[in-house]
Amino acid sequence: MLALLAAILVAALGGIVAYNLIGGEKRIERRLDRLYSLADPQFVRELGVLLGPPVVDGNRFRVLRNGDEIFPAMLGAIRSAKQTINFESYIYWSGDIGNEFAQALSERARAGVKVQVLLDAVGSSKIDKSVLDIMTGAGVDVRRYHPVRWYTVGKLNNRTHRKVLVVDGTIGFTGGVGIAPEWTGNAQDPDHWRDTHFQVEGPVVGQMQSVFLDNWIKVSGAVPHGPEYFPELPPVGNGRAQMFSSSPTGGSESMALMYHLAITAAARTIDLSAAYFVPDELTEKALLAALARGVRLRVIVPGEHIDSETVRAASRRRWGNLLKAGAVIAEYAPTMYHCKVLIVDNLLVSVGSTNFDNRSFRLNDEATLNILDAGFAAEQTRIFEEDLKLSRPKTYEQWANRPWTEKLRDRMSSLIGPQL
Repeated sequence: MLALLAAILVAALGGIVAYNLIGGEKRIERRLDRLYSLADPQFVRELGVLLGPPVVDGNRFRVLRNGDEIFPAMLGAIRSAKQTINFESYIYWSGDIGNEFAQALSERARAGVKVQVLLDAVGSSKIDKSVLDIMTGAGVDVRRYHPVRWYTVGKLNNRTHRKVLVVDGTIGFTGGVGIAPEWTGNAQDPDHWRDTHFQVEGPVVGQMQSVFLDNWIKVSGAVPHGPEYFPELPPVGNGRAQMFSSSPTGGSESMALMYHLAITAAARTIDLSAAYFVPDELTEKALLAALARGVRLRVIVPGEHIDSETVRAASRRRWGNLLKAGAVIAEYAPTMYHCKVLIVDNLLVSVGSTNFDNRSFRLNDEATLNILDAGFAAEQTRIFEEDLKLSRPKTYEQWANRPWTEKLRDRMSSLIGPQL
């Protein structure tokens, strides 16, 4: 009897581990057929139908580079809030910037603004209790996403990686930044990271609010609504945009599908800023097919300064075929490169929390803003090329002739690629 119970326990634990490692939904199993280009109206139609929210007109966007631009804009919006602040982040690590955000959020809560903060329990585990006490003492409603408990073992590998701030339902922010000292400054040295965030106004902010509420409802059971959360949003610009989310509990393939749709539709150029670039076999085939039909592919990844050597090794393992086919892969030299921006055919700019890896595509909760605006895409391309000048391109020969110890490390790291 004891042996049977032990066997059942082992099987149950094995099932939990397997679920955490591979997720609970089917994966896309074959490369998409190329039926249209990105400029074809069919691309926009299918983007909305397959991913959920439609592409809406009338939006305005502002790019923010590095902490010196990002944090003042976010804090300024928070301090000007009149009714509501909704903030979701994977990383909140305290420090001076963490204290500044806590004080700004708390001041607004004391003034009667409804302030709701959702932090991932693992990604924000370093937050000081004193920072949490400042916020909760002022009336900020702070929740943890999937806290580590015995009864949450089936969700340990599902983190919210989303980075969304919405103020008064009218102004939104999304991108790659976390609340930690590493993101302050202007990427001036290895202690201050290079990252990009985006300020958004217009009808698409309603979709950003919906993305926040998706997880807020899960953790709180409450459904915030009304004009203070979803005001009427008249057009403020000419940009078209769509904000969508993905989660293993519903639509885990949405993020991978979006990238595959964009890569498959590309006719001329793909520029990718990728903090973590570990494409799976299917995504690699889509990129190789794009290269084969003449699309220029350029990728910037972290160089010497990176927060995960395992990710770097697993990424490098995937470079060979892409380099041989003509892709440009360059390592950013000055500091950690944490940007997550995809630019396709000088029209589509895809930004948000999503990394170019299996964890973002299938395991984490992610949020991405798709912008279809030629002028904005041109600006992002200029920024990409400025970063490219500070990066060191790798050749196929350099990749093939790297030391055997490095090759072995890359191969071993690639074994856990599905978890990266």
